[in-house]
Amino acid sequence: TRELVAQIEENVAAYAKHLPLRVARIFGGVGERPQIEALRAGADIVIATPGRLLDLMGQGHGDFRQLRHLVLDEADRMLDMGFLPAIKRVVKALPQARQTLLFSATLSKEIEDLTHAFQKSPKTVQIGRRSNPAETVTQMVYEVPKHLKLALLSHLLQDETLDMVLVFSRTKHGADKIARKLEVAGVKCATLHANRSQNQRLRALADFKSGAVRVLVATDIAARGIDVDGISHVVNFDFPMHAEDYVHRIGRTGRAQADRK
Repeated sequence: TRELVAQIEENVAAYAKHLPLRVARIFGGVGERPQIEALRAGADIVIATPGRLLDLMGQGHGDFRQLRHLVLDEADRMLDMGFLPAIKRVVKALPQARQTLLFSATLSKEIEDLTHAFQKSPKTVQIGRRSNPAETVTQMVYEVPKHLKLALLSHLLQDETLDMVLVFSRTKHGADKIARKLEVAGVKCATLHANRSQNQRLRALADFKSGAVRVLVATDIAARGIDVDGISHVVNFDFPMHAEDYVHRIGRTGRAQADRK
């Protein structure tokens, strides 16, 4: 996602603060010209979403003959989002003599198949057990009829210890509906999904991080770019289709041994 590109760039800038590295970030939703100029000027690191990168490569921008390392971040989500054909086209256009790294919050059979397609003699580095929630996360289930889910969420948010809450919705329309209902109930909210403009998405994240809004309602795809410290609770308003997605969602509250729910 665009947010993930921006956050990776922020981390690269911090880690390489005293190094003369040039970074180009490539993503949609904004003008192409600055990105084209960044590629023409040359970059040590290019951080990109597949769609915009393919657009620029198709226009003849970017010379990747000297590329040495390819990193596919959030590889599991890119498969679910249907990016595999685009990724294959990008990989085909890159030098074969390179190091390829795949990063994934979950390690499914599909990801393992992907390693054999893109890598030679791949090695696996695994931290923790597969599909195993962080032990620091307390999990609770509320059984409620569908038409009462919003009322229950509003009731739960009366508890002030739910001070930084990430709510997951399956659809963009659903996210907007949840946010509208919570706003009426006096809960400050922001939404994050693909129908929001780049500026709106960045503003939503900034307001959530600063505490200007208490609740961020997001879809799975958009939320992959969320890297926020201090999230107190994650609410699965709509339960995900895959167990790995559930583990990834709730793990946002238990990072760095934080005791969360």
